[in-house]
Amino acid sequence: MKASVLAFAILAFALPASGLHSSGAWGASGPSFDCAKAASGAEELVCTDPSLAALDRELADAYKQALAAAAAGADKATALPLLRATQRGWIKGRDDCWKAADGLKPCVEQAYRDRIADLQAQWMLVPGGEPHFYRCDDNSEIVATFMQTDPSTARLERGDTTKIVLQGRSGSGARYLGDFGTEFWIKGREARVVWGRSQPPFTCRTRE
Repeated sequence: MKASVLAFAILAFALPASGLHSSGAWGASGPSFDCAKAASGAEELVCTDPSLAALDRELADAYKQALAAAAAGADKATALPLLRATQRGWIKGRDDCWKAADGLKPCVEQAYRDRIADLQAQWMLVPGGEPHFYRCDDNSEIVATFMQTDPSTARLERGDTTKIVLQGRSGSGARYLGDFGTEFWIKGREARVVWGRSQPPFTCRTRE
């Protein structure tokens, strides 16, 4: 999918988790942004749908925690701009949900759930299970940590690169998908891996 986007982006970066009602009064039932300034059909929908407004507040809280984690890291000069850029990209993708074949609300809802899970996994905001170590055909190693998110996510570490993949539909096994064509498809002790669109697939197996 995953108007003035800038106005929403500034609010998303600056406001705490509990946002403004459309009336402009602070409260716990509206989204994290001022509904009087809703700049897209997706934002207007969020302002009228309590379940989506709750997801928006949850995302605002996760984003606030991610910003704090990025600011506390040694590479904050790189991490903070990248985090803000990906959030702006997510906003654009959410606002493009009017194009979705299955309708605006399902697309917006899934966009929020996926982004919340991605932030929680990327910045370790929720617990993860024990790491699983995979040896790969190309002599690399992948460390997979499965995070307690909804939808389920896996945090993949390979060399100095970390990727977050979200569980998708699969006829067999557990298939996780990420940005730029990343795929981690587990069947038993093996995993079929695509690390990016420009790279050929390879196979990894859990260590003995």
